[in-house]
Amino acid sequence: MADDMTAHSFDDVVRIEEETSSSQTGRSKPVRIEEVARLADVSPITVSRALRNPDLVSEKTRKRILEVVQETGYWSNPHASALRSGRSSIVAVFVSNLLSQQYTRAAQACAQVIEANGLQMMVGQTSYSYSRELTAIQSLRALRPAAVFLTGVIELEENRRMLRDLNIPIVESWAHTRDPIDMLVAFSNVDAGRLAATHLANRGFKRPAFIGRGGGRGKLRLQGFTERLSQRDLPLTGSVVVDQVESIENGRSAYRKLQESGVSFDSVFCANDLLGIGAMIEAGAQGQRIPEDVGILGFGDRSDLAALSPRLSLVGVDTSQIGRQAGEMILSRLNGEEAPERLCVDLSLLQGVTT
Repeated sequence: MADDMTAHSFDDVVRIEEETSSSQTGRSKPVRIEEVARLADVSPITVSRALRNPDLVSEKTRKRILEVVQETGYWSNPHASALRSGRSSIVAVFVSNLLSQQYTRAAQACAQVIEANGLQMMVGQTSYSYSRELTAIQSLRALRPAAVFLTGVIELEENRRMLRDLNIPIVESWAHTRDPIDMLVAFSNVDAGRLAATHLANRGFKRPAFIGRGGGRGKLRLQGFTERLSQRDLPLTGSVVVDQVESIENGRSAYRKLQESGVSFDSVFCANDLLGIGAMIEAGAQGQRIPEDVGILGFGDRSDLAALSPRLSLVGVDTSQIGRQAGEMILSRLNGEEAPERLCVDLSLLQGVTT
């Protein structure tokens, strides 16, 4: 784990603005009870008593605390108190795709950390969809979890506002953004693309192509990929944009589309684990020799993809490390301890037999 953020490139995630009234605008960070106590000039325990057992606090003090609560939008989270008192609570985890082992591995690692400390995990899937993401976030109001872990970053400003308003620990991941909602443990997608281009160039490939999602993290990986290719005086010979990545079949069909486009390519960077596996299977099914006829470079969890046969070369990330760190951040925050706002995981190039 590298916590020196200057060592990694930022991912400039596009924020999607929506019209909201001034009363809907969220704070940049969740309000903590210590801040309410400071503004009201009382102790945190007095704030807690005023909100939970108002008869124990004088009317004058209670009124001052309630004024600060109203001004700051503070919300007293019963699950945080439940954790401190030893009762179980829920951590909501939303993954981009349950079929992708990189996300489920991160969720599993997070679960191992929090379940050892009396918390339970509830998992949902957003499927790279803004509408499903919105539905998931809206469900949190009724669920009232202790914390939330997301295998991604939230792009819609309205969804970011709703998460802030929960006033609970929020951990985003998978993109090294400059402005997380609360906490972030991630890697640089731009650097992932650069590492991929450097590897293909060093292996002697001259006509690389790209397969990946057109938005979000796929776009960032393509950005880094094309930047580094240009620096190495290599062209991007072709690309196929995949709107949805739901299975290995998406990778197979994307590879066929790349061939049907008529471009002459000798290698492909597949910016997703399912796409890389699918492209490798499709190339093999067509009788192409890998890497003699075409080199294929994937991206994903290094412990999963490197075990494939043939062994896929990939830009790898330890997604279990992301999940463990997210769980530790959540526990620290719920226990009233300091937690790092951002951590960045290092990427690595794992040489297989496909490049």
